[in-house]
Amino acid sequence: TALYSGTFDPLTLGHEDVVRRAARMFDRVILAVARAHHKKTLFSLDERLAQAQAALADCTNVSVRPFEGLLIDLARVQGATVIVRGLRSHTDYDYEIQMAGMNMHLAPEVDTVFLHTRASVQHISSTLVREISQLGGDVSALVSAPVLEGLRGKHPRA
Repeated sequence: TALYSGTFDPLTLGHEDVVRRAARMFDRVILAVARAHHKKTLFSLDERLAQAQAALADCTNVSVRPFEGLLIDLARVQGATVIVRGLRSHTDYDYEIQMAGMNMHLAPEVDTVFLHTRASVQHISSTLVREISQLGGDVSALVSAPVLEGLRGKHPRA
């Protein structure tokens, strides 16, 4: 079992790239959607969960679950032995390697696997998708249909 965690506000095609590739590598993948009490999100937790479930409905070995607190605690509860992290750039790597080191310190039995995103989705970030959508730009090539529908509900010009 592998965990792929994030706020996913919103889930982008870059996130989907990582989770779909992880689903080919592991028997079971849990997309762990963070409650994100530390920041204001565009979508509620329930909206983010529903969007992820709809976008990944064709991935039979992927489940979507909410979580709060330490990811390592969720890994232990779910019997996960791997944390999957997506990397777009060296900036992501610098942050993620530090997190992986701390997770290894907290739970040596859980490994972190890094997946580089495909070149076609490396430029996508949730922050940019939210901003472009809010300003009325076209984000249809950056997110899947269920997420686009949600964005259009928040930003009708998107």
